[in-house]
Amino acid sequence: MFSAQTYIDRRNDLIDMVGYGMIFIPGNGEVPMNYAANEYHFRQDSSFLYYFGIDGSGYDAIIDIDNDRTIIFGNDRTLDDMVWMGPELTTAEKADAVGVEETAPSKALGTILKTALLSGQHVHFLPQYRWENKMKIEEYLGIKIGAVNMFASEILTRSVISQRSVKSEEEIAEIEKAIEISYEMNTTAMRLVRPGIYEREVYGAIEGISLSKGSGVSFPIIFSVNGETLHNHYHGNLMREGQIAVLDSGSESLMHYASDITRTIPVSGKFTDIQKEIYNNVLRAQLASIEMIKPGVSFRECHLKAAEVITDGLKEIGIMKGNTQDAVSNGAHALFMPHGLGHMMGLDVHDMEGLNENLVGYDDKIKRSEQFGLSALRLGRELEPGFVLTVEPGTYFIPRLINNWKKEKTNAEYLNFDKLDEFMDFGGIRIEDDVLVTEDGYRVLGKPIPKTVEEVEQACSL
Repeated sequence: MFSAQTYIDRRNDLIDMVGYGMIFIPGNGEVPMNYAANEYHFRQDSSFLYYFGIDGSGYDAIIDIDNDRTIIFGNDRTLDDMVWMGPELTTAEKADAVGVEETAPSKALGTILKTALLSGQHVHFLPQYRWENKMKIEEYLGIKIGAVNMFASEILTRSVISQRSVKSEEEIAEIEKAIEISYEMNTTAMRLVRPGIYEREVYGAIEGISLSKGSGVSFPIIFSVNGETLHNHYHGNLMREGQIAVLDSGSESLMHYASDITRTIPVSGKFTDIQKEIYNNVLRAQLASIEMIKPGVSFRECHLKAAEVITDGLKEIGIMKGNTQDAVSNGAHALFMPHGLGHMMGLDVHDMEGLNENLVGYDDKIKRSEQFGLSALRLGRELEPGFVLTVEPGTYFIPRLINNWKKEKTNAEYLNFDKLDEFMDFGGIRIEDDVLVTEDGYRVLGKPIPKTVEEVEQACSL
């Protein structure tokens, strides 16, 4: 938890931006896996953490701007609760630690919200992603559960995005703590990967590192020799000589700030010549796009730069052809990189995506494209100091997509489909780091994780 003043300042800034009404920020509760007493691992709502800092279930909060009141709602543990769960700080003690003087039991929340509504006071709330919090809004504010997000406050949503987008020094320090864990996860994987073992053996080991050093993973680990499936959560393949494995993983610091790192690892410890050639092309694309990062540059430009570098490299191999800029303009490269270059990162690994991805990643000047590949770019807007984002170009050979484009002759003037027959079992390559936008450029965060071909092969040999 940060200092009480940090949370006070955040709430005061939010009050200044919103200006009127009552802000309702629900926290998360426990969610059962298969019966009521067997619960999923608890994760607090990130906006609740940002403004109120309490990392526990069963808390909600309001900021009554019109009447200058801030209240945290929660129930203290009963004696019976303590028998099973042990004692904990009271709601009042937790509230005091984040600079809130007034608390109330959970049952008082509905009365206060209903009274505000009946008096004509505007009640602001953010878009919700959990059904139990939508149910609270339906019960207390009378909005049908299926329509809740249609009534989310735009001024509150935009204000929260504006605040959370710019990371403070203490937030950046937390992200770097998470990247320290990622360093150990990735270098451990490089040591463990070898022919004859199952993916789950590596997956289990690195998730254990994240659990032992932080708050667990920031998203379900992607680790597969079938790296052409971008979000591959299956870990049952027996790894074989000559394959490459994509590891896309992240950890959370103890205060829930995320890391998100991808490395591609040769199963045999050495890349083949063609794997090395394509890997180095992806690395050139990553380095070129990172070099562009500075305030005022749109991340869409960085994405397109990476696409041009990848296209040039694939032309040298004979997979692509024609004018590079024309190929990229027509989206031909998206056959090999159908995702965006990166996304914002912070308390959420895809930071604030639950609030409104387009409000986070785009603005009035830069609108989201509808073109295949470019439409998947989560962040396109101009960069500002304090943004933390991922940079993760890749090259993938997806048989069904290739066959579909070949059949439809999609972008045939830029693609050598006959040559592509040689790559149907190649898999995929992705390289990702976390980058801070500084006042005059960028800083790649965290201790450098082996990334060049030579560094990765060296780490695999240890």
